[in-house]
Amino acid sequence: MNKEQAVKKIAELRKTIAYHNWRYYVLDDPEISDAAYDRHFRELERAEKEHPDLVTADSPTQRVGAAPQGEFKNFTHPVPMLSLANAFSREEAAAFDARVKKMLDASQVEYVAEPKIDGLAVELIYEEGTFTAGSTRGDGVTGEDVSLNLRSIRAVPPALRRGGVTPPAYLSVRGEVFMRKSDFRKLNAEREKNGEPFFANPRNAAAGSLRQLDAKITASRPLDVYFYGAGEINPPTAGSQWEFLSALPVWGLKVNPLVTRCDGIEAVMRYHEEMFNKRETLDYDIDGIVIKVNDFAKQRELGMISRSPRWALAYKFQARQATTVVKDIIVQVGRTGALTPVAVMEPVEVGGVVVERATLHNQDEIDKKDVRVGDTVVIARAGDVIPEVVRVVEEKRTGAEKKFTMPDTCPVCGSRARRESGEAVSRCSGIYCPAKLKETIRHFASKRAVAIDGLGDKLVQRLVDTGLVADAADIYFLTRDKLADLDRMGDVSAQNIIRSVEASKKTTFARLIFAIGIRNVGEQTAKLIAQTFPCMDRLKAATFEELTAVRAIGPEIAQSIVDFFRDPKNLAVIDKLFRGGLTCAKEKGPAGGVFAGQSFVFTGTLQSMTREKAQELVERFGGRASSAVSRKTSFVVAGAEPGSKAEKARELGVAVLDENGFLELVRKNGCNV
Repeated sequence: MNKEQAVKKIAELRKTIAYHNWRYYVLDDPEISDAAYDRHFRELERAEKEHPDLVTADSPTQRVGAAPQGEFKNFTHPVPMLSLANAFSREEAAAFDARVKKMLDASQVEYVAEPKIDGLAVELIYEEGTFTAGSTRGDGVTGEDVSLNLRSIRAVPPALRRGGVTPPAYLSVRGEVFMRKSDFRKLNAEREKNGEPFFANPRNAAAGSLRQLDAKITASRPLDVYFYGAGEINPPTAGSQWEFLSALPVWGLKVNPLVTRCDGIEAVMRYHEEMFNKRETLDYDIDGIVIKVNDFAKQRELGMISRSPRWALAYKFQARQATTVVKDIIVQVGRTGALTPVAVMEPVEVGGVVVERATLHNQDEIDKKDVRVGDTVVIARAGDVIPEVVRVVEEKRTGAEKKFTMPDTCPVCGSRARRESGEAVSRCSGIYCPAKLKETIRHFASKRAVAIDGLGDKLVQRLVDTGLVADAADIYFLTRDKLADLDRMGDVSAQNIIRSVEASKKTTFARLIFAIGIRNVGEQTAKLIAQTFPCMDRLKAATFEELTAVRAIGPEIAQSIVDFFRDPKNLAVIDKLFRGGLTCAKEKGPAGGVFAGQSFVFTGTLQSMTREKAQELVERFGGRASSAVSRKTSFVVAGAEPGSKAEKARELGVAVLDENGFLELVRKNGCNV
């Protein structure tokens, strides 16, 4: 399209994307699917690529794009971001109200109340409706310029919407960046999977994510934001806090939906109690409420003292910290084999709950806090996060305290506990370990492993809980009679499971390698191993040097394999698998097929076969199935609703085939589908 058409098209796309961002992030009421949104976004990217001179800072495509910063610059707030005075009881809150009424010579004051989110305070500047700068609170006068990172948060609009209330020419708006508890759990689970240290709580995760020098890291983290106040508004557009908060969503800025008006301090007290009772059900941490005099003119009349306003108060909940004594430190083994040290303590009430155990995360965390058996410690409980030790009360030490060191073996099964280089977590290497048995069996029976149809989560749980299965190999010694004795398992269902088990006995060596769950060995790595070491006996005897000679196998993977086959209990389970009737077809190397030397990436949904089947087809005839697109990719096969991989392929000049084109290529090469 020509320049004139491009200007019009880009403006339309930006307007459409901004509208749907507003529907999704501010109103929580999306009108289109994620796939439809992605199509608009990719179309805008293509248009801007063709006309780079039309790219502007407020374009949705420019959320992330700058190189990592060397350091954060200082940012001076237009109006100081004052801290709030605190109240911890009804009496203190009532005293605040009494002072306000006395200074205003009023019998009743209207307040605006909102949950006090435990996050990181920020300020954003919008000039003529465009986001120009943003910073952390810092000391209240000077913060850190984190504009690039704030721009990467999806809930932060690059430009304000123009609704019923026209945005001011200059707006500094304050908000709280936070991470939802559900996203925090997912992030920590991912970090555990990657062997990275956990974040202690959602607030730390949010603060650490926002203060990354590389905005791409911030963009990859699930951050959210609620806006709650004004710094400077020019020209003034609101006469009260409630009027201002009502305008923010119209402009595209999120406001906590639990904000309310309270006619007098008794209404504030009821709201405080309501939020206290609701806090455990919320998907974000709150530690109290914030109340503000609603009328801006009255706020100005009240003024401030020192570094806090007279017209606002943080009314906190009861403390969630307590002091107790560490009686012992034990090690728990999670379902993935991760070993976690846990402090066993004298029972103590924290936030209305009696706590006897608290996580210590890992050995590095124990060393950092210097936690010892016998120590007096301060523990904290936040939301539904497991209680943790905050610090040691060193002045309480007697000299009888004992240091703790993580064991070298799994406390459940005795297999070696291995901590890989660069990881904070030690893991059990035994595939028979009871602590992770259910997860081990689920993986072993999964579709990409030996593929036992019908062996789902519930059945696996019943097999393990009843003792019918004590390791993965026991699956091949099940009988119809044993299964039929299980509750809710009839003869027909039992026979179907046995039939699936029998069918799974004929597998490939690559699938078996993947199925037994060697640390760091994924599906593609298993295929490479199977092509180099044609049988289990040969793989058992493989040396570290032989393994690292295989393409894509580095030192960490090689060491995982060597350690795995050093464990006699792992070897016993593998021998038992073969005694149970499991057989492996030899792997065909990639050199002899018609797709030799070619790599395929699949994206979207295929109609004629599953993506896994298509990948197996490519590999059967010598090709390689990959998950990432690069200049070395031969073909990208795009099914229905393809993702960004197809677009990246076009940018790199890689051939993109639709499903019919792929099938035609297969048939043309004489391959039998």
